[in-house]
Amino acid sequence: METIRVPLLEYGFAKSAVPGHGESGDLHLVRCTRTGILIAAIDGLGHGQQAADAARLAMSALRADFDEPVISLVERCHEKLRRTRGVVLSLASIDPEKGMMTWLGVGNVQGVLMRANCTNGPAQEMLLLRGGVVGAQLPPLQATVLPIARGDTLYFATDGIGSGFSANLVTLENPQRAADRILEQFQLGIDDALVLVARLTGIHP
Repeated sequence: METIRVPLLEYGFAKSAVPGHGESGDLHLVRCTRTGILIAAIDGLGHGQQAADAARLAMSALRADFDEPVISLVERCHEKLRRTRGVVLSLASIDPEKGMMTWLGVGNVQGVLMRANCTNGPAQEMLLLRGGVVGAQLPPLQATVLPIARGDTLYFATDGIGSGFSANLVTLENPQRAADRILEQFQLGIDDALVLVARLTGIHP
């Protein structure tokens, strides 16, 4: 699969279903909004058909309200998923005019921002994850806002990927190659797995 390009962004993803199941409950979303870009990684609890159904419903909710702030998006997902087994998810909203990213995680979908230039902050920023399940038990929500610049790369990985992947990131690695490499090297094989890698290409320096 080739790296996918949308305005201001290029990204790649790789995923696999847990052995014995044909459908993955891990999904991703990359969508242009009125003010920038929404990026999300969704993990339906468990695996199999019910996990996939919950993830698809969360995806539908995000698509329906994609211009809303990230906290509102998570709250709306929560309401629509109450009769499902629920999901965990992480999402980021990028505002290219302001050079800012707002991100939020509920559950254990890992998020890492890797900077191309460290003048805006540490070389890596880790997403603060809040325990809970969207659709079942939502924690108090608080989003984090970070400055971003052209060349910065966002990584999302579901819990089918070992946490050690963040210590093996390569600056300016092609997003699709990075996603494929992380999946191959760090998938645990006991759950569905998804890696989403998105690099900012058109944001203000």
